[in-house]
Amino acid sequence: MPSHSERPSFDREMNKPDFKELDLMGSPVSPLLRHNNGGGAAPTTSSGGNSSNSSADSVSSKNSNSTATHFSGELLEKSPGIPGSAPTNRNIRPGRRRSVSAGLPLIYSGSSFTGATSSSSSSVSSNPSTILPSGNICPSGKIVKTMGLRTSNKTDTLGGGKGNYGHGSIIRGGGGGAKSGAATADPEEMKRAGNEMYKRGNFSEALALYDKSISISPENAVYRSNRAAALAAAGRLGEAVRECEEAVRLDPGYGRAHQRLSSLYLRLGLPDNARHHLCFPGQHSDPAELQKLQLLENHINRCADARKIGDWKTAVREIDAAIAVGADSSPQLIACKAEALLKLQKIEESDYCLSNIPKSEQYTPSSQIKYFGMVAEAYALFVQAQVEMALGRFENAVSAAEKARRIDYSNVEIAMVLNNVKMVARARTHGNELFNAGRYAEACSAYGEGLRCDSSNSVLYCNRAVCWSKLRLWEKSVEDCNQALKIQPNYKKALLRRAASNGKLGRWADAVRDYELLRKELPGDIEVAESLHNAQVALKKSRGVDIHKTKISGEVEEISSLEIFKTAISSPGISVVHFKVAANEQCEEISPFVNLLCVRYPSIHFYKVDAEESLAVAKAEGIRMVPTFKIYKNGDKLKEMISPTHQILEDSVRNYIL
Repeated sequence: MPSHSERPSFDREMNKPDFKELDLMGSPVSPLLRHNNGGGAAPTTSSGGNSSNSSADSVSSKNSNSTATHFSGELLEKSPGIPGSAPTNRNIRPGRRRSVSAGLPLIYSGSSFTGATSSSSSSVSSNPSTILPSGNICPSGKIVKTMGLRTSNKTDTLGGGKGNYGHGSIIRGGGGGAKSGAATADPEEMKRAGNEMYKRGNFSEALALYDKSISISPENAVYRSNRAAALAAAGRLGEAVRECEEAVRLDPGYGRAHQRLSSLYLRLGLPDNARHHLCFPGQHSDPAELQKLQLLENHINRCADARKIGDWKTAVREIDAAIAVGADSSPQLIACKAEALLKLQKIEESDYCLSNIPKSEQYTPSSQIKYFGMVAEAYALFVQAQVEMALGRFENAVSAAEKARRIDYSNVEIAMVLNNVKMVARARTHGNELFNAGRYAEACSAYGEGLRCDSSNSVLYCNRAVCWSKLRLWEKSVEDCNQALKIQPNYKKALLRRAASNGKLGRWADAVRDYELLRKELPGDIEVAESLHNAQVALKKSRGVDIHKTKISGEVEEISSLEIFKTAISSPGISVVHFKVAANEQCEEISPFVNLLCVRYPSIHFYKVDAEESLAVAKAEGIRMVPTFKIYKNGDKLKEMISPTHQILEDSVRNYIL
C-alpha cells in the first residue's frame, strides 16, 4: 500500500470521498497510459532504470530492475532475463499495436502467433519504430499463451470506446460485453467516476460506482471510506459507520477514515467513540473538532445530572444544545428529549419526538456503550414503552419494554417499567371486559388497580370517568376527567366526557367552554355541534334570558315572504341567507353543504329563499344571479357572495361567529 501522504483528497471536509490512487506495484499488468495527444506519437525509450513519461497521467514502473518503453497510451516493459535486449523488428500491420510482454516477444506468423526463440531474440533490430507493444492482439481477439507469460483461463479484449473504457484499452478478463463489464473494470476508474457523481450530488450513482470498485478490490480502504462518505451524504449513517470501521480495519493508520469516523460518531452523540478516532496516535487533531467534541460532552453530562434530579426542563435545554453542536442523529439524545417531554406532560410532543428516530438506519452501538446507566439501544426502547403506555397503546408498550429487558437484563429501571406496563395493560383489558358486560362498578375497581401501578395514565382516568357517568356519579366523573386533562390537556375524549358530566350537574358555563374547545378541534362533528348549541341555550335560560330554541336538524329554515324575511334578518346575531332556484345545478350542488354548515355552526341562523317563488324578496334584495349568499348582523348586511366555493363560504361564516 502507498504511504498515507500519497492519499490526496479533493476536499478538506469530513464527508467527502478520497482520491487516493490504487497502488499497482507488483501488478502483472501495468496501467495503460493516457494519450498525450490525439495521434499516434512516436515512442520514447528509457534505459538505466529511468522512465520517460509520455503524459502527465503516465504511470512508471516501480521495479528498479526493469526498464520501460512508453507509447502514447501504452506502457512497454523489456523482457526480463535478457539484459540489454531490444524489441524484435517485425512487420507490423497498419493499425495494430503490439507490446513486449513479461515473457518472450510474440511473433506474428501467418494466422497465429508463436513464441520467438532465444536465438531470434539476440538478432532483433534495435530500431525503436519496429518495437512490438506487449499484448499483441490476435485476429480472433485472443492472446496465445507463451513461455514466461502469466497464463489465465480468461481472455483479454480490446475496448471499443464505450462505457468506462477508451478505444484501444485492453479489458482484462475476456468478453468485454455488458455482462462482464463490472468484473473487468478498472477499480480506479470506477472510483474516479464515483467521485464525480458525488461532487454533483448524485449519491446513489456514486454508491453504485464505489460498490463496483469494492467488488473488484474489496481490501482497498479508500474505496470503503469513499463509500462511507456517500452513505453519510444520503443520510444512511449506520451503514456509513460500518463502512468506515471496515476501512480502519483494513488500514489502521488511515487518517482520513479515522477523521470521518470521528465526525460520524459525533453526529450519533457518542463523544467517547469520536474522541478515540479524532485523537489516535500519529493523527493531528483538528482544534475545531476537538472544541465541538468538548461541548458535546459537557451538554450530555449536564443532561445526565438534570435527569437524576428530575429537572426535565434543563434536560430538554441541554439536549437541544447538544443537537445544535452537531449530534443531530443520536437516537439516545432524541429518546432522552422524548422522556423529558413525557415527564413534563407533553405527551403528543413526546410521541412526535420519538417518531423522528430513524427506524431502519439507526446505528446500533456496541453493548459497552451506555446512556444513563442503560445499554444505549435499550434506553430508546425504555422511553418508547413509557410513551406508548401514556397514549393507551398498551400492546406496543409491552413489546418495547420486553425488547429493552432482553438487551439489558440487569437494569433495575427497565425491570420496573416492564412490570408496570404489564400490570397496567392487564388492568385495562380486565376493566374493558367488565365495562362491556355492564358491570360498571367492578370496571371502576379494575381501572383503579392499573392507576396504582401508573398514577399518570390519562387513558385509565378517562375510562374510569365513563364508568362513573354510567353509575350517575357525575362529580366523580368530572374529577377523573380533570386528572386525565391535567396529564394530557388536549385529550378529546376526556373533554367530551367532562362537558357532558358538567351538563348533568347544571354547570352550563363549564360545559359550553369544553364544547367550544372541542368544536375548534372537531369542526365537522355533528354531535359536538348539537351539544354546544343545547349547552348555550341552557346557559342563557339559566341566566333568565328568554330565547327561542331552534331545533337542530341539518335543514335550513325556508323563507317565503318579504315580511318574514325582514323579521328573520333583524333577529339578534348572525344570519346567513341562501338565495337559490330549485332547477339550478349550482344551487342543488351547494345546498347540502349549507345544511352541513347549519349543523357545524349552531349559533348562526341559516335561511334559504327561492328567488322564483319569492319574487318580492328577490326584487327587494336585488338578486340577479344564483346562488347568492348574504350575511347579516342584527339587520345590517355585512357581506354578499355570488357562487362562492365551499371553502370561501365556510371561511366567511366562521369569521362572524359570536
